[in-house]
Formats: sequence, C-alpha cells, structure tokens
Amino acid sequence: MSTQTTRPDQMTPDELARATAAAMYENDACSRALGLEILEVRPGYARLRMAVRDDFLNGHRICHGGLIFTLADSTFAFACNTYNINTVAAGCSIEYLRPVYGGDMLSAEAVEQTLSGRTGIYDIRVTNRAGDTVAMFRGKSAQIKGKLVRTGD
Repeated sequence: MSTQTTRPDQMTPDELARATAAAMYENDACSRALGLEILEVRPGYARLRMAVRDDFLNGHRICHGGLIFTLADSTFAFACNTYNINTVAAGCSIEYLRPVYGGDMLSAEAVEQTLSGRTGIYDIRVTNRAGDTVAMFRGKSAQIKGKLVRTGD
C-alpha cells in the first residue's frame, strides 16, 4: 500500500472516501478473509462484491444468510465511514428475497438515504450475477469519536 502524502483536510470528498475505505479494509480481517472486494466508494456510497464459495453454503446447499448479511453489513460500513468520522451500526434489518447458489457472484450497493447530526440511514441492495435482487438491507448508523485517516497531528 502506498504511503499517504495528502492530508485528509486537503483531499476531495471522493479522495477522502477512498482513503477511509483503504484504511478500513486494511484493518478488516473478516472482509478480507471472506474475499470481499471494494468496487467503488464515494461520499455516502459503497459497492462491494463477494464470490459465493462452496464453504458459504448451508445444509440446503444455498448461501448461508449470515454471509449475505455480512456482505451487506460490510458495504454499509464502508458507505457510512466515507466522511472520515468513525461510524458504527446502531441497528439494521435484512429481507432475503431469493436463494443464492454456490459459484454465484453477489454485489452489494449501499446508498445513503439521510444523514442528520450523528445518525444516518442507508439502504443496501444485494444482487446476484444476473442482476436479480436477492436481499434488501437497511442500516442505521451512529457517528462516534475518532477518525479513520489521521491528519498527522
């Protein structure tokens, strides 16, 4: 990973979003272990993908709901942290709409719906390779103390 040369307060919003995502991913052993890939981030937005491996399948030979949830939750986390303010989930829910099979590729897209004070609402759509929506996730975020990308102070 390259050394950061631009201070966060000198970055464009898109640069800052990418820097926060890189910092988070570096420290996110779970997302890395599951093979999650960051495809795009910008302020209030993130898109990730995950290949459905055989070890992700449950007793019905479909993708375990917890892994679909993890993809959606990680995408939510990358989206709500794009402002370089440590942000965590305050609550979330998911609706599973169709089964997912081994060998498929899932994509999750998180879109900020509102950000008011320290609280945000994000909708995350999870789709399969064919573009079918397989799950919908809604997350409520809460900003806490701290930054992901430090100013060097």
